[in-house]
Amino acid sequence: MLERINLTMLTDFYELTMANGYFEEGFKDRVAYFDMFFRKIPDNGGFAIMAGLEQLIGYLRDLHFDEGDIGYLRSKGIFSEDFLDYLKDFKFSCDVWAVPEGTPIFPGEPILTVRGPVIQAQFIETMTLVCINHQSLIATKANRVVRAAKGRDVMEFGTRRAHGAHGAVYGARAAYIGGCVGTACTMAEIDFKVPAMGTMAHSWIQMFPSEYEAFKAYAQLYPENTVLLVDTYNTLKSGVPNAIKAFREIRPHKMGIRIDSGDITYLSKNARAMLDEAGLHDCRIVASNSLDEFIIQDLIVQGACVDVFGVGERLITSRSEPVFGGVYKLAAIEENGEIVSKIKISDNIEKITNPGFKKLFRLYDNKTGKAIADVITLADEEIPVDQDYELFDPGFVWKRKTATNFYARKLQERIFKRGECVYTSPSAEEIRRYCAEEVGTLWDEMLRFENPHEYYVDLSKTLWELKDKLIREFRY
Repeated sequence: MLERINLTMLTDFYELTMANGYFEEGFKDRVAYFDMFFRKIPDNGGFAIMAGLEQLIGYLRDLHFDEGDIGYLRSKGIFSEDFLDYLKDFKFSCDVWAVPEGTPIFPGEPILTVRGPVIQAQFIETMTLVCINHQSLIATKANRVVRAAKGRDVMEFGTRRAHGAHGAVYGARAAYIGGCVGTACTMAEIDFKVPAMGTMAHSWIQMFPSEYEAFKAYAQLYPENTVLLVDTYNTLKSGVPNAIKAFREIRPHKMGIRIDSGDITYLSKNARAMLDEAGLHDCRIVASNSLDEFIIQDLIVQGACVDVFGVGERLITSRSEPVFGGVYKLAAIEENGEIVSKIKISDNIEKITNPGFKKLFRLYDNKTGKAIADVITLADEEIPVDQDYELFDPGFVWKRKTATNFYARKLQERIFKRGECVYTSPSAEEIRRYCAEEVGTLWDEMLRFENPHEYYVDLSKTLWELKDKLIREFRY
């Protein structure tokens, strides 16, 4: 694993000042409910992919303040000694529910819910967002790239361009969840069993007296799977001919060439013709060089003869939209054993929150098995079986619809019960398979990169009425 350090203090400073304030104001044991959700799908896509939960679980399991943390807080001169004594014995005791990793998710819905003492439930906001925002962003981008490849393999090649070591390793994990077949990041295989793979650098070829000798030596060393980089000097005049010569002499079990520069469509078409003429029909062509879903889509439309794509910087950093806008908001508190719903009201309609302790359901069409809508309900509601169900749009008073002939699945699963983890995280491979299955339940119209169909995320009638009541009752 990456260096193991206590991440408790990886938090926004105001989480600490608020915690001290809650303690001093007598709210230490006040139970609060928080939701994590996001407002906008990256790249204006049709959906996002949930990821990062396993790393959040690890953080919550090890949440504690050590002597160095307490000493630092004391040095600030603003925290009470009673509060610092409280932190010395701090033990996470919240309930947590979350949507499993690999699930397609949509704006406005609670992908994670936390219930517990407000100091604890509030304090974990920062790391909750760090873990889930980052990996959900990369998993979402990877899924877009994989869908653009139309069944061709995609390798994640971005380790050296990632935002730090954690960004490289966890980004590789997220990319695998999103559908990539493997990664250039060796540690991702050690930690998460994401297959590590790669070819060679131009420096390997430059180290030898000739390109052919470099290719031959590599093929002799790795005859089970030899992929040769053919664009160090001239792709079609020397690279491909020398690769063919080496392949004919060594006869690797699997073979391929990689093109990392130039006009990929033109070069791959000509390289394919040369390989086929030499009888190397099973030699695969790998393409790299600052690819993303749009470039890959164009290459395929143009007839590029590419079997595998290596995608680096534009995937591992989600360069086109490098922020996943997840937020963490108070939804309710408990007073005298009763749940009291809370709402945030804003001049921006999209920033008005959905109040209360809630559940999230996905409705599937009984005939097609396709997802037709997500419904947010209050926690004590159930979706009726074998009857029509009325859905209410959270942003419009007048817009409502009825779901018919469907079945419902509750999306959130319990992760922690009173601070104890009750959930076993699947392997990255299991999450990857689950992700592919769940994306398969979405309509094709939602998979478009341009102007995808907007999926319905609606409120139950009871929740809609509660939200409307709280808005109407609000007074400046």
